[in-house]
Amino acid sequence: MIRAISRKIKNLLGGNSRPANPSISQSSNLSSQTAPSETAGNRKTKPPTQKKVEPSARKPKQEIKNLPGDKRSRYHSTVDKKQKPPVFDQKPKHLPPRPNDLIISPEKTGETRFTDLPIHRNILFGLQSMKFEYCTPIQAKSLPFLLAGRDLAGKAQTGTGKTAAFLVAAFTKLLNNPKPHRIKGTCRVLVLAPTRELAIQIFEDAERVSVFAGMNNLVVFGGMDHRKQREMLEKPVDILIGTPGRLIDYARSRHLNLSQTEMLVIDEADRMLDMGFIPDVRRIVAQLPKQEKRQTLLFSATLEPRVLRLADAWQNDPVAVESEAEQLITGLIDQQYYTVAIYEKFAFLLWLINHEPFERMLIFGNRKDRNFRLSQDLKTCGVKCALLSGDIPQDKRLKILERFRAGTEKIVIATDVAARGIHVDDVSIVVNYDLPEQAEDYVHRIGRTGRAGKTGQSISLVCEYGAYSLEAIEKLTDDKIQCIYPDEEKVTLPEDIVALLKTANKSSARPSYRPGNSSNRKPSSQSRSRSGPPKRTHSRTRK
Repeated sequence: MIRAISRKIKNLLGGNSRPANPSISQSSNLSSQTAPSETAGNRKTKPPTQKKVEPSARKPKQEIKNLPGDKRSRYHSTVDKKQKPPVFDQKPKHLPPRPNDLIISPEKTGETRFTDLPIHRNILFGLQSMKFEYCTPIQAKSLPFLLAGRDLAGKAQTGTGKTAAFLVAAFTKLLNNPKPHRIKGTCRVLVLAPTRELAIQIFEDAERVSVFAGMNNLVVFGGMDHRKQREMLEKPVDILIGTPGRLIDYARSRHLNLSQTEMLVIDEADRMLDMGFIPDVRRIVAQLPKQEKRQTLLFSATLEPRVLRLADAWQNDPVAVESEAEQLITGLIDQQYYTVAIYEKFAFLLWLINHEPFERMLIFGNRKDRNFRLSQDLKTCGVKCALLSGDIPQDKRLKILERFRAGTEKIVIATDVAARGIHVDDVSIVVNYDLPEQAEDYVHRIGRTGRAGKTGQSISLVCEYGAYSLEAIEKLTDDKIQCIYPDEEKVTLPEDIVALLKTANKSSARPSYRPGNSSNRKPSSQSRSRSGPPKRTHSRTRK
C-alpha cells in the first residue's frame, strides 16, 4: 500500500517510473487530469521515445551490397575494375584540296632538298605550300637523325628553321605509324615551350606544315581559355604544344595522360632548363614513358655544357648537331653600338624613329616600369607604339602581336618575355634601349631581325651602366665591339618637345627624361668618356 502511494506521487511529480500495473497508471492519469495546478510548476516535459526497430527488420549488409539498380554502395563499388577505359576513333578534320603533283626543285650544289629526304608525301605538300624548297643548315644536319628516330640536341641561330625540323620529323613519324584507336586525353608528341607566344607560334607552324595531313594539333597555355582548352583534350591529340604550368595543371586534374607519349621536344632548351623551369620539366618528364621508349629532342640557339649535362639524363644516346658554330649571329644583321648618356637615350631614340626608314621596329628594355614610361613619352611626342610585357593580359598581348605581324602596329616596346620565339617577318630594326644583363639574351633579342634570308639592323644604346655588359657580349659573339659617338643633333631634343614632355610629366606626375640640350652636354662629343655617370635628375636604380 505504501509502495503504491509512493509510485503515484512520483508519477504526479513527472517521474519516469512505470506503475506496477495498468490500474495504477490509469488512476495516475486521472489524478493528473483532475489536479493540474498542483504539478504544473514541477512537472518536466517528457522526451519523445524513439521507435525501436527489431533486429529482424534491419536489412543485412549482403542485401545492401546487392540492391538492384544501385550504381554505388558504401561497401564496394559495382564498377568492374578490369573494365577498359573508353577509346575514341580519330576523325580527320576537313582537308583543303591537295595539289595534283609535287614540284621537285632543281638540284643545287651544297643544298639539300626536302624531297631528297624520306619525308611523308602529305608533309611535302605542306612544305610546298609554304614555299620551302631547300633545307637550312640545321635542317639538313638534323633531319636524317630525326627521321631515323635518334635523340638529338640541336644548336643553331634563332630563325634558321629549328621548329620546322622537329615538326617535319614528328609528323612523318606519326603518319608512317598510325594508331586509329587511342584513349582520350593522350598525345603522341609533346612540345614544351617556355613562353606562351612561342607555344602559339609553334602551333601555327604545325597547322601549316600538316595542312594536308589531317592531324589534330592543340596548344595549351596559361592566362586564358582554361575550360576551352580542357574540352579539346576530350579526344586524342597528335601534337600537343604547351607551357609547363598549364600542362601540369591538366595532368593533375587527370584530363591529360602522358603515359603514351612517343616523342618529347623541348624548344629553347637553355631557357627552359636554366630560367627556373627545371622542377616543372622534371615533373612532366616523370609522367612520360622511359627514355628508351620515347624520342627526346632539344633545340635552342645556345646550349651550354651544364644544360646538356642536365638534359642528358632525359635522352638516350643523343646526337649533338651544331649549325654554323663559328658564327652565333647571322651575318645578315648589321650590329651598331652608340655611346650615349643615360639622359640622352630618349632623344636619340626619337631621332632614329623620325629619320631611319623601317617597316617594323622592336625596342627592348630591361624593366617594365621604365618601358611603360618610355611608351608614354613616345605617345606624348606623337609616336604610336604598343607595350608588350608579362603584366599585359594574354588576349591583349595576342592582339598586339597580330597587329605587329599585319603591319598596322609599327613599333613595339617589349621586355625579354618577347625576345624568344616571336616569328614576325620584316622586323627592320631591333633597338636595345637597355643592354641585357645576360649576353645570351642579346643574341635572342637581335635574332628577331635578319630572318629567312632577309637583312636586318640592330642598334644598341650603350650608356654608363650598359657598358658593363659589353665584355660578356664580346666573349659570347667572339666579335670586337666598336662604339659610335652620335652627333650633337641626334641626342638633343627640340625645344617644343622638351616643353611638351614637361607639361605631360607635370599633369601625370611621372618622372621626366632629362633633355639632351646644350646645358647638359659636353662641349665636344669626342671628349666624352665612360669614366663615370653624369649628373641626372632622377635617382639611380639598382639592376
